[in-house]
Amino acid sequence: MKKLLLIVILTVFSISAIAQQLVYKPINPAFGGDTFNYQWLMSSASAQNQFDNNLRGALDRSTNSLDSFTENLNRQILSELSRKLFGDQFGDGDLQPGTYIFGSIYLEIIQTGQGLLINILNTDTGEQSEILIPGGG
Repeated sequence: MKKLLLIVILTVFSISAIAQQLVYKPINPAFGGDTFNYQWLMSSASAQNQFDNNLRGALDRSTNSLDSFTENLNRQILSELSRKLFGDQFGDGDLQPGTYIFGSIYLEIIQTGQGLLINILNTDTGEQSEILIPGGG
């Protein structure tokens, strides 16, 4: 009986002595894995994705193109209008110090030692901007 017990114990220890070390090898190519795994990983991720981004992306692109065109057209019209308003107000010459009102936009132009200072105030929102055009004073 002791011999049988000794054989069982030796067998258990010898099996554990044969075990080899486990080494981690990444699958994802982003972490050093094989680059051929990329397609499999992408198809697996796409199969698990619950959102249909392709249809939503196509709709967004068409809407964004139209919105972009409309915004661009609005900017061009407003730019041309402001050029005409400034041309009427200031003439063909340089900006002159003074106070000017264009709707809800309040402009104050001041000549300083550093140059021409333009304060812009939107009276509707309270937003303010300050522009300094360097030059002799």
